[in-house]
Order: sequence, then C-alpha cells, then structure tokens
Amino acid sequence: MNKLTHTDDYGRANMVDVGHKPPQRRQAKAAGTIFLSSETIELIRKNEIKKGDVFTVAQIAGIQAAKQTSNLIPLCHPLAVDKADVMLQLTEEGVTAQSIVRYAGKTGVEMEALTAVTTALLTVYDMCKAVDKDMRIGEIRLIEKVKEDVQ
Repeated sequence: MNKLTHTDDYGRANMVDVGHKPPQRRQAKAAGTIFLSSETIELIRKNEIKKGDVFTVAQIAGIQAAKQTSNLIPLCHPLAVDKADVMLQLTEEGVTAQSIVRYAGKTGVEMEALTAVTTALLTVYDMCKAVDKDMRIGEIRLIEKVKEDVQ
C-alpha cells in the first residue's frame, strides 16, 4: 500500500512540499447533484425562488469557493487558479453541478474542483431551504484529473 502523502513519519498532519516539482498544466473536473422535490424544480425553472436566480448565485459561489479552497481545506496549497467555472443543469431529479478548474503549477486542482461543486450545491440548498425540507446532496465525485508538461 502507498504511504499517505499528508502525514509525516509519526502520522501527524503534513503539508506536502511541492517545491521540487516542475510546473505542469493541470485540469480537474468534478460533478454532483442535489435532489429536489418536483415543486422546487418547477420554482427554479420559473425563477420564482424568493432569494433570486438560483443558478447565477450558485455558479458565482462555486467559482469563488474554488479560489478559496486553501482557506477551507487545511493542507491544500494556495493556488492562483487560471480558470474556474461551474455549470448547473436542471434535471427531473434536481440540479446537477459540474465544475472545471485549470491551473499551471506544481500541484493538482482536484480539491478546487470538488469544493466548487460542493459549494454550488450548498448554495442551491440555501436558496431553496424555505420551500423544500427534503433536499439531499450527493454523488459528488471527481470526473477527470489531467496534467501535462509545460513546454
């Protein structure tokens, strides 16, 4: 089994030293879903949620979260993200969110992509909680992680 990278020889938390690694172009995609009642889905479709435009607010929240990931996850490196986007789609079951994050540097951006999706879905929850008490967030996952050498 591989050794955990975020612990030292004594099992204590450790921020990985990436100083020796060459910069690479990196991209990560993540996705997740919030399951909603049919009534809530219809309110979102008609833009009748009292807090406002659910998709716009959730998209902005997700993008902002990607840029703030190192403030939330203690051992993440602070990154100057090159691109972060969140796309939301209304489905028969609720709302799906997908994120894409790009960065050229020494560490991956999968935590930023996952944080973007999670925050976007939590924002949908916050905006709809007055009308739907049975919402459920799930299926959050990393879809893709890519890295290529910088030329």
